[in-house]
This record gives sequence, C-alpha cells and structure tokens, in this order.
Amino acid sequence: MSDPFSFKPNIDITKIMAEFRMPAMPDMTELAKAQQKNLEAITAANKVALEGARAFAERHMQIVQQSMAEMQDAMRSMASPGDPQKQAAKQAEMAKAAYERATAQMQELADLIQKSSGEALSVLHKRFAEAMEEVKNLSGQTKA
Repeated sequence: MSDPFSFKPNIDITKIMAEFRMPAMPDMTELAKAQQKNLEAITAANKVALEGARAFAERHMQIVQQSMAEMQDAMRSMASPGDPQKQAAKQAEMAKAAYERATAQMQELADLIQKSSGEALSVLHKRFAEAMEEVKNLSGQTKA
C-alpha cells in the first residue's frame, strides 16, 4: 500500500509569487485627505440640518404661543352674552380663520424643513462630486 502523504506536487511557489501582482495602491496621504474632506462635509451637512431643526423648533414654538393667545381671545369673546345667531356666525368665521392660519403655518414649517434638507443634501452632493473626481484622479495616478 502506498503512503497517502507521499504525494509531492511539482509546483514552484517562488515562481507563482513572482508572477503575482498586487493591485496598485493609491497614495495613502491623498486617501487620508479625501477622508478628512468627507468628514468635514458630513459635519457641515449635520450643522446645516441642526440649524434647520433649531429654526423649525423656534418657529413652531412661536406658532403654538400665538395659537394659545388667539384661543384665549376667542374663548373670551364666546363667553360674552349676545344673539345666538351672531355667536354661531362668529364661531364659524373664527373656525375658518383658524383653519386657514393652521394650513399656512403647516406650509411654512414644511418649507423650513425642505429648505434645511435641501441645503444639507447640497453640501453632501458637492462633496460626493469632488470625491468622485478625486477617485478618478487617484486611479489615473496608480495606472501610470
């Protein structure tokens, strides 16, 4: 019976390793600079988004305070005695005005969010375009 461990392949490992080519590596300094720029862009986008959220919260608080004051005024005017038909007409008028105001305020808040999101995405989009150009340039350098 032959020994199963006696098989000796006829392979020259040094020849294989000599023919093996590693892919070209980009300049690590440039790669680090690119990553730093990416982090700066993300930080800037987060700052824009945070400023937008702050503006949204401030405006929302103003709207709530204004609505509470208007509601108190409306309650005072409804508490005064008067003709029921006039009171009903006044309530309908106030409800319509409140609805229109609420709709306009919701649109204003939505516009604030959209503007903030657009500005943050613009920062990221610009950096993405720059990064693609950098990758293109780095890959061109490694081929040379």
